[in-house]
Amino acid sequence: MSSTELPSAPAANVLPKVATVRVAEGERLRSVGLPGITLTVRSRPPAREGLPPALYVHGLGGSSQNWSALMELLEGEVDCEAVDLPGFGDSPPPDDGDYSITAHARAVIRYLDASGRGPVHLFGNSLGGAVTTRVAAVRPDLVRTLTLVSPALPELRVQRSAVPTALLSVPGVTSLFTRITKQWSAEQRVRGVMHLCYGDPDRVTPEGFSNAVQEMERRLQLPYFWDAMTRSARGLVNAYTLGGQHALWRQAERVLAPTLLIYGGRDQLVGYRMRSKAARAFRDSRLLSLPEAGHVAMMEYPEVVARAFVELLVETGESEAAGGARGEGVDALSRRRAGETEAARRSAGGTRAAASGDGTMTENAGS
Repeated sequence: MSSTELPSAPAANVLPKVATVRVAEGERLRSVGLPGITLTVRSRPPAREGLPPALYVHGLGGSSQNWSALMELLEGEVDCEAVDLPGFGDSPPPDDGDYSITAHARAVIRYLDASGRGPVHLFGNSLGGAVTTRVAAVRPDLVRTLTLVSPALPELRVQRSAVPTALLSVPGVTSLFTRITKQWSAEQRVRGVMHLCYGDPDRVTPEGFSNAVQEMERRLQLPYFWDAMTRSARGLVNAYTLGGQHALWRQAERVLAPTLLIYGGRDQLVGYRMRSKAARAFRDSRLLSLPEAGHVAMMEYPEVVARAFVELLVETGESEAAGGARGEGVDALSRRRAGETEAARRSAGGTRAAASGDGTMTENAGS
C-alpha cells in the first residue's frame, strides 16, 4: 500500500471503548443492523399517535445530534428520527469501506425499507442534502416531502472557504493535516468548525459549546474518524464529476416530492448564489433565504426552519391529520427556548440575545 492510500478502518468488533454519545432529554438511541452496515438512530417519542414519520440526515463531519433542536420543535408535527450515517456519530464504519454518495443513499434506503416507515418527510443538510436528493430521485415512493438545508450540490465556482474541506479528498492531505494539527485541543477544533459553519458563532450557548467539545473529544478517539471524513469528502467530490442520469443536478430535476430549500447568506461551504439554481432544478420547490445564517440553519435558526416546514405541511395538504392546529406547539416551544437561551447567556456574562430570525425571505419557486 502506498503512503497516499488510506488504511482500512478497523472492524467494529475491535474498536476501542470511547465515551458514550450524548442523548438529550426526551431522546432515545438504538442500533439497527442491516446488510453490511449498522446504523445508530436517534428519535423522540411523538407528541401523539398517528403523526407522519420524518427522517433527518446530517452532513460531513456531523451526526444525528445536529438535528436535536429541530426535532424537539417538530415533535408535535412529525414522528422524528435522525440517522448517523455509517462511520459518523455512533454508527461504525461500513463493512465495505464505501463512503460514496450512492453508498450513503443506499444506507438510508435500506433503513427505510427495513423499518417500513416510508414514505417519510426527509431532511438533509450539506452532504446529507446530496444523499437525500439521490434518495428522493431514485425512490420517490419513500419520500413525502424533501427539506434541504444548504445541500451540497455541484458548484462551478467553489468558495475559497470551502476549498480546505474539498482538499480532504486529495490523497495524503489528511495525513498532513493530522500531523499539523496534532497539538490542537478539542476546544480549538470546535471553535474552528463553528466559525466555518455558523453565520454567527456567538449564537452558540456555553452549554452548546461544552457539548460540542465533549463530542469532539469522543470522535478523536475513534480510529476511523479521519478515514470516514476523508472517504466521504472524496465521495462527494466524485459525485460532483458524475454525468448523465447519475449527476446530482439531473437527479434534482427528477425529484417529485414537494421540496423546501434553505440557504444561508453567510454560508462558507455552499454558495448562497446556488439557491436560484436549486429553486429552478427542483420542480416543486419553495425557497427560504436566511441572510444571517451559515451552513447549519437548523442549528442556528431552528424555530425559523421549523415554521417553514410547518408551512410546507399546510401548503401540501399534509396538515389535515392534525385538524388544522399545526404550528402551535412550535410557537410555544420557540418562546420557551428563546427564554432559556437568553437566561443561559446572561448567566455566562454574555450580552447577545437570541436572534429573532428577522430578515428571512420565503419564495414559491416551483414551476
